[in-house]
Amino acid sequence: MSLVHNYFTNMKQVLERIERTQLDNIERAAERIADSLENGGIWHLLDTGHMLMYEAVGRTGGMMAVRPVRVTVEVDNPTRYREEDIGKKKRVFMDEVAGLPAFIVGKSKMMPGDVLMIGSVSGINILPVEMAIYAREMGITVIALTSVEYSGFLQPMHPGGKRLYEVCDIVLDNCSQVGDTVVQVEELGQGLCPSSGIAASYMMWAIQTRVVELLLARGKKPSVYVSNHMPGAAKHNSTAWANYEKEGY
Repeated sequence: MSLVHNYFTNMKQVLERIERTQLDNIERAAERIADSLENGGIWHLLDTGHMLMYEAVGRTGGMMAVRPVRVTVEVDNPTRYREEDIGKKKRVFMDEVAGLPAFIVGKSKMMPGDVLMIGSVSGINILPVEMAIYAREMGITVIALTSVEYSGFLQPMHPGGKRLYEVCDIVLDNCSQVGDTVVQVEELGQGLCPSSGIAASYMMWAIQTRVVELLLARGKKPSVYVSNHMPGAAKHNSTAWANYEKEGY
């Protein structure tokens, strides 16, 4: 079997595991989201991974109600080149910075009754864990989208020893294995092809589909994007956005 066929086979198995094991969690998440939107809440999305902030926001066929939490931290310090700089300083990543999560929650527009979905494949760094803790303390429902198996294998970076899936109200498992690859290449001695991105997208669209279904059953018409390339898209999206701003869904 070629590596391409190996990839197709193994990726399908991940998606099949999601279908077998995550439907109840998808239902619980969708119900919480629908309840929140119906009652004036907002569905926030913070993704420290590699897909959802692009795939789940502003896409054709996607709900306008999914609102991203975007965080930018920049340090501008132009200096001359120094050979001794190389290898002497530990790189600091945003999701490892203590105190930043509280700042983000405080500066955001999150309110009690909202829903915060946090995407983190490993779920071990300070940012996603602390964000979940602070948000729940505020009365926000927190939904994790993570790899439970992979996260459980890794050592948590949070001072309290917690992982994302241990501090959330609802956990959506992307069913990715340890290392997050589905094709093993003996000649390289390592794996190829992460499954978590496609898995996260697969689950996100399932959740959006169910949220729309629940809202329609309650007599609510959610605002959904139409592709900008379609005839009448500009008018549709403008009207739909106005409806979202008014109704919250």
